[in-house]
Amino acid sequence: MSVEKIDTLVVGAGQAGVAMSEHLSKSGVPHLVLERSRIAERWRTERWDSLVANGPAWHDRFPGMEFSDTDPDAFATKESVADYFVAYAEKFEAPIRCGVEVKAVRRQEGKPGFRIETSDGVIEANNVVAATGPFQRPIMPAIVPDDAGIMQMHSNTYRNPGQLPDGAVLVVGAGSSGAQIADELRRSGKRVYLSVGPHDRPPRSYRNRDFVWWLGVLGKWDADAPPAGAEHVTISVSGAHGGQTVDFRRLAAEGMTLVGRTNACRDGVLTFAEDLCENIAKGDANYLSVLDEADAYVEKNGLDLPPEPEARHIGPDPECMTNPILELDLAEAGITTIIWATGFAVDYGWLDVDTFDDQGRPIHQRGVSREPGVYFVGLPWLSRRGSSFIWGVWHDAKFIADQICKDRMYRAYTSPADTRIQAA
Repeated sequence: MSVEKIDTLVVGAGQAGVAMSEHLSKSGVPHLVLERSRIAERWRTERWDSLVANGPAWHDRFPGMEFSDTDPDAFATKESVADYFVAYAEKFEAPIRCGVEVKAVRRQEGKPGFRIETSDGVIEANNVVAATGPFQRPIMPAIVPDDAGIMQMHSNTYRNPGQLPDGAVLVVGAGSSGAQIADELRRSGKRVYLSVGPHDRPPRSYRNRDFVWWLGVLGKWDADAPPAGAEHVTISVSGAHGGQTVDFRRLAAEGMTLVGRTNACRDGVLTFAEDLCENIAKGDANYLSVLDEADAYVEKNGLDLPPEPEARHIGPDPECMTNPILELDLAEAGITTIIWATGFAVDYGWLDVDTFDDQGRPIHQRGVSREPGVYFVGLPWLSRRGSSFIWGVWHDAKFIADQICKDRMYRAYTSPADTRIQAA
């Protein structure tokens, strides 16, 4: 059986893989991108139907191309985002091979590089870039038993309210996905309970500028590590319905029931932590802190941006906060569905090299692993806060491409002494 050889193999053709291919192409590095499905497949088939990008189109894109079908200040649909990456890859004729799954990557013995086993044969490469992103393995806490008579699904398999049975819904997780899904279900007429954990709750826009703009001018996109204690705090922000600030008090006033973090389930009764008000209060504090920093920036720089004092209004606490629910009988509440918007874990079972900790997380420095020739791109906080966002992954991919080019330079070096030795 013939073995295909390539300098650099990129695994995954989502936003990270496409960005990586562009920079490798510009640098003249022979490479191949393998994708088990289609380009940007997760945008098409692993998200709910109404999903839009969480940032406006002027920002959530690569520098080399704008969206052709979306107003710059609007929020692109998931199909538009997927189509964008397909068009972007076509623009520079990215060497992407779809429908090929990478099954195993191992370092070769006695010679440089890696042996890659795929569903379409064996490939040998000097470098391997893992561009499979952070959304690899859905996390569903084993709290409610499978035989509880409740439909349970992760947010990555939720599509629309029509797929759910009649009855109320509990959405666990109040980050961007959980908050948007819960709001969509409430708007469809469902009775909705939302389990709210610790979160940041930024304004969608303030003083005529979107939140992503404020993150940029305040230097927060380039933060190289999360604040202490905020490593796992989710961000609740949304581009749905033209872009609105996520306001849990407003959602409660419109009919949603908020509860604290979901703790346990016994005999069909769910218990919740006594942390709902604390979580909401911390989210409010985060929201107001962004307004404070924005106001200070406007004053310091003399910007002509209209003041927005009404943005500081925090509504009254709803009944579900003043008298929080700590226990909930699923049957009595009529809950027939639980949607776990509880995030994802990475899964690098196919990458058999020594660069992972005991939790299976990559050990790397700005995407450069401790295994020479293995790189990562597209992960949260790879180099900065913006690393897992569309524009951020493009800049990280450029850095990784530069590292690969430097490595190629060293590998290609020969000295006059080498030539004399070979001649002798």
